[in-house]
Amino acid sequence: MRGADGGGGQVAAGGAGRGRGGPAVGGEGDRTVPSGADGEELRSLTHRLGEEAGGSPEFERLLGARDPDELAAVLTGPGRPLWAREVAAFRLGLAGDRRAFEALVLLLNHRDPERCVSAAYALARLGDPRTPRAAAALATNELRVAYALLPVRLLTQLRAPESVPALVTVLERRLAPGDPHWRVGVACAEGLGALGDPAARPVLEAACAHPRLAAAAVAALRRLPRPARPPS
Repeated sequence: MRGADGGGGQVAAGGAGRGRGGPAVGGEGDRTVPSGADGEELRSLTHRLGEEAGGSPEFERLLGARDPDELAAVLTGPGRPLWAREVAAFRLGLAGDRRAFEALVLLLNHRDPERCVSAAYALARLGDPRTPRAAAALATNELRVAYALLPVRLLTQLRAPESVPALVTVLERRLAPGDPHWRVGVACAEGLGALGDPAARPVLEAACAHPRLAAAAVAALRRLPRPARPPS
């Protein structure tokens, strides 16, 4: 699902990833459409990129390609348009083919939030063990903080060991007076509440004093385990 801010709703949790031997992939029309959230995300991507592709026959061909090797070749071939790489990476990601990993990570940090949404969804479905570290690196790169919203949300969905430390780091930086990236801070606070790690308590308590972060921080604190009472 996609929010009005261009960000995704919940990113589906991925299962165990596969290498080159993943299942065949399908698309729409005379192609096999994935059911549920996968199908919804694929339809959204198809609608968004169809205009960008400008009626190119390759667009329909990539949507209908059933050979993962054909899709993987798009990711390594020279001079391929971005929309073609995105279609190939997204479909390989849904199929659990880890050859999509590098392309999806690049799209996760793209200036176009819609590309980030699709990449985050596919990365969660891909299940590659490298994903949490990559998402943490993108989220904590202060030079790219304007594009950190989807990496932050993905870290929350992954519930990986890297998730809480990265979200704490990003939220601490958002506490600076006048920081313009408060939406990223809100996402961090929400994510820390969902993860429920007591290690997040200090930064969430500090965020309660920030006007734009306070509501999310208070709600997150309510979701953390209660501190243990000292022995009487």
